[in-house]
Amino acid sequence: MRALVTGASGFVGAALARTLLAAGWQVRVLVRAGSDRRNLRTLAVHSAVGDLTDAASLERAVEGCDAVFHAAADYRLWVPDPQTMYRANVDGTRNLLEAAARAGVKRIVYTSSVACIGLPADGGVGTEDTPVSLSSMVGHYKRSKFLAEQAALEAAARGVPVVIVNPAAPVGPRDLKPTPTGQIVLDAALGRTPAYVDTGLNIVHVDDVAAGHVLAFHYGRIGERYILGGENLPLRDILIEITRLAGRSPPRVKLPHGLVLPIAYLAEGFARLSGRSTRVTVDSVRMARKRMYFSSEKAMRELGYGYRPAHLAFADALEWFRAEGYLRTPAQNG
Repeated sequence: MRALVTGASGFVGAALARTLLAAGWQVRVLVRAGSDRRNLRTLAVHSAVGDLTDAASLERAVEGCDAVFHAAADYRLWVPDPQTMYRANVDGTRNLLEAAARAGVKRIVYTSSVACIGLPADGGVGTEDTPVSLSSMVGHYKRSKFLAEQAALEAAARGVPVVIVNPAAPVGPRDLKPTPTGQIVLDAALGRTPAYVDTGLNIVHVDDVAAGHVLAFHYGRIGERYILGGENLPLRDILIEITRLAGRSPPRVKLPHGLVLPIAYLAEGFARLSGRSTRVTVDSVRMARKRMYFSSEKAMRELGYGYRPAHLAFADALEWFRAEGYLRTPAQNG
């Protein structure tokens, strides 16, 4: 079996490529000419240079593939030009689905996000059936992923063999950038998180997410969505566990959302003026008003999906961050 994996130089995509290779697949990866390929340097993959916005490169990349795993996405909670995110996440998804359909690919697994899953008004756990709409999406990342997921659902309705997976907040090794979730882990381990807000996340090991993608290829139903999640945990408990593993004291100050929001506006304003990114964003503070808890019951029932405890994901992430030098303080780096 031959698979094309997009986003394989990134966090989830690299884990997926490793999982497919371990299962005996031939793996082709779509990479941009200037992309960081450190996550691929030890993998026996074939590279197809191209871009989601370049239709001709996608035609070449999907040729001869039995499966396409579309894990590439612009995953940032703040971006100076939002249109770049929509071009990658929405237009790029449409382009790839069309190329795969024309090539006769047997099955496409599209990597969506729990950002596209609704949350109950009573603060309960979100499922694939929880009502949701574009108007409830906070920020450009969520809106772009929602629109991309809609494109995948529309393609499935036309007969394109698309299965959708919705990973929660993945944590684990080889988070190069790191992702926003990985940055939470790294900041807590470095003692850069003096306070927290009352929110919660569903934490899942990145390797469990990768395994869920392969299960979706084999057992997923066309046009269906499957949440690939793990443990639902309050942010306070997440930070306590990370700091315990890192040998630091956990933050003890809980800040009200109303106090953090003005700080986020100032941080974004400075980022626009300076041309730098910011970790404190208006969208992230708005999202934190709800506990982002989800159920993976459908994936467990239909796909045979399973997940390991969150503390193992944190431990693996910290081990990799430590080995790669991310946990050095400025004094140690000097």
